[in-house]
Amino acid sequence: MAGPGVFICDRCISVCRQLLADERRQRETTPRTHLPRPRELGALLDDWVVGQERAKRHLTVAVYNHLKRIAARGRTGEVELTKGNILLMGPPGTGKTHLARTLARILDVPFALADATPLTQAGYVGEDVESIVAKLLRAAEGNAERAATGIIYLDEVDKLARRVGHDRDVSGEGVQQGLLKILEGKRVTVRVGGDRNGLGAELVEVDTTNILFIGGGAFDGLARSIAARQREATGFRQGGYDPNSHDAALQRVLPPDLHKYGFLPEFVGRFPVLVTLDSLGEEQLVQVLTRPRDALIRQYQRLFAMEGARLEVPNDGLGAIARRAMQRRTGARALRAVMEELLLDAMFDLPSSGGAAVYRLDAAAVEAGGPRRVADRSAA
Repeated sequence: MAGPGVFICDRCISVCRQLLADERRQRETTPRTHLPRPRELGALLDDWVVGQERAKRHLTVAVYNHLKRIAARGRTGEVELTKGNILLMGPPGTGKTHLARTLARILDVPFALADATPLTQAGYVGEDVESIVAKLLRAAEGNAERAATGIIYLDEVDKLARRVGHDRDVSGEGVQQGLLKILEGKRVTVRVGGDRNGLGAELVEVDTTNILFIGGGAFDGLARSIAARQREATGFRQGGYDPNSHDAALQRVLPPDLHKYGFLPEFVGRFPVLVTLDSLGEEQLVQVLTRPRDALIRQYQRLFAMEGARLEVPNDGLGAIARRAMQRRTGARALRAVMEELLLDAMFDLPSSGGAAVYRLDAAAVEAGGPRRVADRSAA
């Protein structure tokens, strides 16, 4: 052996890898000794998600009951607990995806985000419904037992509603039919690895019985339909639809409203927990900018600090940013787009300017289209 050093043989590497894998598998399959209570989950969600108190209460209770159901599996002589999948309804940018992802992070379970739009009925070009389970298995790093207790978020699920005038709807009723068994509980065979043609792939079976499915969508037009139903029920027909009553109407959604919207009764029945999210106003958007642990202002201040500069955003600037975002009508999602637009020139020049500067983004700067360089940090 030439020269100093430490060496380990291939066999020892394999043994160490197996020991680590066994330890991780034991840790992941060990039953939870403490189930986070709804109030605890709500407090943790408050660190990441602004507002939506009613939606948080619905979600935390539903998730807590789901965890109790998993903890009670295999016990004989008890009442069987059925799964309660969740359907989130609200305008774009209200935090539907963020809520689902944050819950998975808090619970430390695999999370998969699946867009319902490309899902197609078997026989058509596109992704089949089993592909969403494959995404969850990849998120669980191939561990089928861990994937079986994960969370799948079906985004844009409202696009699966049957469209009037389409006899052969490849993205609607057929997909709803295909999802029924997976939503309730089914053993799905997933291919792991292999080439594009599936050669050399390993077949892994995942049980979806204890997977929590959360569907989300804007459900455009549903609030109007609910308002019309209420007018017919009360006999009051004067006036038209008030867009300002959108949130209030959506909170009164019933399964028959979803049937009329274009969903199969069996599909709606797989989502017994209906949760509505409110539109975000100026005050809530300001809080989104500053309050969460991953607040946008903190992120950009960190980026500026990495170049030796400082970004200041006073209260009037926060309000101006929120008002500009509201004009785009995409909720909190518009905040990043507005910030990128306002800070583009400053972030382009900053790496080459040597940093050590103070930038202020107040209301006047927002109106002008970018932050003002007010001083050098050395002189501040």
